[in-house]
Amino acid sequence: MVFGCHACALVLRNRLTDKARHHANRCMKDPFKYAKESWGKGDKPPDFKVGDLVLVSTLDFNNVKGPKKFKYSFAGKFIIKALHGPNAVQLELTGELMNKHPTFPVILINPYSSSDGELFSLRNITSLEIPALEEGEEKKIVKVLKERRSRNKKEREYCKVWI
Repeated sequence: MVFGCHACALVLRNRLTDKARHHANRCMKDPFKYAKESWGKGDKPPDFKVGDLVLVSTLDFNNVKGPKKFKYSFAGKFIIKALHGPNAVQLELTGELMNKHPTFPVILINPYSSSDGELFSLRNITSLEIPALEEGEEKKIVKVLKERRSRNKKEREYCKVWI
């Protein structure tokens, strides 16, 4: 006989703790089993091939300049250089993204589809054309609209109107 407890009480307490431990283990294993079975059930594997044109999400890019609300959601069109399993692709990056690591997860990649001229007849895709200055010609500043100092640098940036 143990001091302070009756033998039947000890047996009952051991049974109850074993039952509680078994129930807790089952409560832990069931969600893990469900998550393991249901993970990726609705996902279909990406159908990208080497040479396809794709767009990259700029969600985590910090080198794209300008305010966040004016950033494009996707950058590109880039060519897939290699596939790294079903979850990653390697791209040929150009422009200001050239310094980024070229391997991206498939979640950040969208296929590129060019706009059809017949469907979007009013859409004009224009590129910025900078006129070449002649050698004797110089531009003159008409008005300084705004000035600011960026990041405690000595140089100032000016917003100007040119002729």
